[in-house]
Amino acid sequence: MTDRKTSGGAALATTFVCSCQKTMRFDGAQLAKHLHGKADVRLVNDLCRAQQGQFEQALTEGRPVHIACTQEAALFRDLAAEKNADVALRFTNVRERAGWTDDRANVVPKIVALLAEGQHAPVPAKLATLKSDGVCLVYGAGQVALDAAAELEGRLSVSVLLSETADATPPPSASVPLAKGSIRKATGRLGAFEIEVDGYAAIVPSSRGRLDFVLPRNGAKSNCDIILDLSGRAPLFADSARRDGYLRADPARPADVYKALLKATDLVGEFEKPIYVAYDAGICAHARSEKVGCRKCLDVCPTGAITPNGDHVKIDIGLCGGCGMCAAVCPTGAASYTYPQRSDVLARMQILLSTYRGAGGTDPVLLLHEDKHGTAVIAALARHGAGLPARVLPMALHTVTSLGHEAFATALALGAAHVVVLLSPEHADEAAALRGELDLTRTFLSGLGYAGARLHDLATTDPDALAAALVGLGPVQALTAEAFAFAGSKREIARTALAKLHAQAPHPVDSLPLPDGAPYGRIAIDTKGCTLCLACVGACPANALADHPERPQVSLTPAACVQCGVCVATCPEQVITRIAAYDFTSAGYDPVVLHGEEPFRCVSCSKPFGTKATIDRVVEKLKGRHAMFQNEAQLRLIQMCDTCRIVTLSESGNDPMRLGERPRVITTDDYIAARAANKKKPTPDDFLT
Repeated sequence: MTDRKTSGGAALATTFVCSCQKTMRFDGAQLAKHLHGKADVRLVNDLCRAQQGQFEQALTEGRPVHIACTQEAALFRDLAAEKNADVALRFTNVRERAGWTDDRANVVPKIVALLAEGQHAPVPAKLATLKSDGVCLVYGAGQVALDAAAELEGRLSVSVLLSETADATPPPSASVPLAKGSIRKATGRLGAFEIEVDGYAAIVPSSRGRLDFVLPRNGAKSNCDIILDLSGRAPLFADSARRDGYLRADPARPADVYKALLKATDLVGEFEKPIYVAYDAGICAHARSEKVGCRKCLDVCPTGAITPNGDHVKIDIGLCGGCGMCAAVCPTGAASYTYPQRSDVLARMQILLSTYRGAGGTDPVLLLHEDKHGTAVIAALARHGAGLPARVLPMALHTVTSLGHEAFATALALGAAHVVVLLSPEHADEAAALRGELDLTRTFLSGLGYAGARLHDLATTDPDALAAALVGLGPVQALTAEAFAFAGSKREIARTALAKLHAQAPHPVDSLPLPDGAPYGRIAIDTKGCTLCLACVGACPANALADHPERPQVSLTPAACVQCGVCVATCPEQVITRIAAYDFTSAGYDPVVLHGEEPFRCVSCSKPFGTKATIDRVVEKLKGRHAMFQNEAQLRLIQMCDTCRIVTLSESGNDPMRLGERPRVITTDDYIAARAANKKKPTPDDFLT
């Protein structure tokens, strides 16, 4: 059999688009027309039931199979396994995201775009291995904790720490270690927790009607692999929902306790965890020579996975919860999200928007949402409401808080009329960094004259609230989309996208002031106080500052400045200030001299050294105020180069290094002469001249 090929030579995927028993209504002919040459389209109505034979036939053809359905993915995988078919299977949710909608007028461009995006294969993230031996601490109040421990006994190695004992009945057998106490501090993650307990007291074996404990003490420490928190108190970790191995349930809700027990029994063995963030210390702007500038990733990390490590930072992949906020706020791109990589996220945006427009769609709205949260909200809207409007293109991510201003600017440059970010209220306290990036992008838009709100964020689990927000989006003029490559660093991608926004701006400007904390700008130097020591040049982690090989001078390349503040922290005179701004012109890539002087020339040999301002300042401070510099001859020493200064001192007779005249060596004759003349023992002083 000869496979149908694309122009590049690769086999076309067999793409099944099912109407789900005719509950989706779309123009099949128009769909096939737009997918012609891109996929071998087969329109069906009941692929998972009556038309299974068509799927089985496609398995024998050897081409990849793409099914526009995710609900029955498990069934199709089982069928392929039964047939021993070595065929790549891919699934795309078209029904809830496009097919089940009241807005059916022109839904085909959206379906085409979703199928095209579904063909994109992202670069897989690297994995780390976490190991748990099943050592579980049940921490809770009274009988609920004891009952939970009894359920886990035999499956895990359980210990119980009671926060309250009022309703606890002494167990008939001491099958698990039992103590009382209050956890003061907890650190770590799955397989490596450490706790510190106050009021720790062991149970008294003779406890009869109630539990008795003895010898309480503070500061007791212990380790475990899993923590089951049934205390009903505040979480032990601020990021409790993201902390691997930490399970928390309300003891008053038996169903939640039961779910936590089931999860705990699964946490034994080795587990592969994605490495969410890649870190390049070479471009990190945290600090130089112990002078701290940028702390953005440290300030936003909710798990404490990022800690200072000298001039750089250290990311504990075991503690990282995958929120990606560090990557969103990092000014240099030293911290970058890899689940998926930035290039994959932007490539998916481009596929969705360009395919949608190419199929005749207009005014696209890009809906960015977390897979776990947003998919459920969209499904509820499709099943019980009007569904998503036809122009809304949903794009699922592991987390939306990893998105920075470069992603939002890119989406608009690719032709999105609106970008809507759907947040989970569960992580609403982690949205500050995301909203900061949205506000920064809005500053660019307003500064360039773009009218109307184009960037939106919404934290809700209510499908109706989502629908109302999408329907209420005002009309705006979308940009003429231009495809561009997503190669290079975060800043390079951002500059490319911003240049395209600038090129179509209603009111373009050459320079745009930005809010404090923005990752673009320049510095200013108070030249009156600057001694041109060039400490700032040596400290700059972005190489934005440079000196001159032949004279005292400091220059700045504005495009390279990340506003980290290391130069401000390093400057001994404290004469540097940051100015957040963005230069849209090419001049931003040219070095600008901030301060420079002609070198001071030695008053003896004219050799250049130091700077005139520095030498004059030193002379002025020491003149008449220091015992060694009371006259003009002494002050001239300060105005000499190191060589001339040494020569002048040695010739003046006031050389502080002069040792004086060497004493004459005393001989036997000297002793005899001295004895004869003075009848005393000679000393070296007798022979000094």
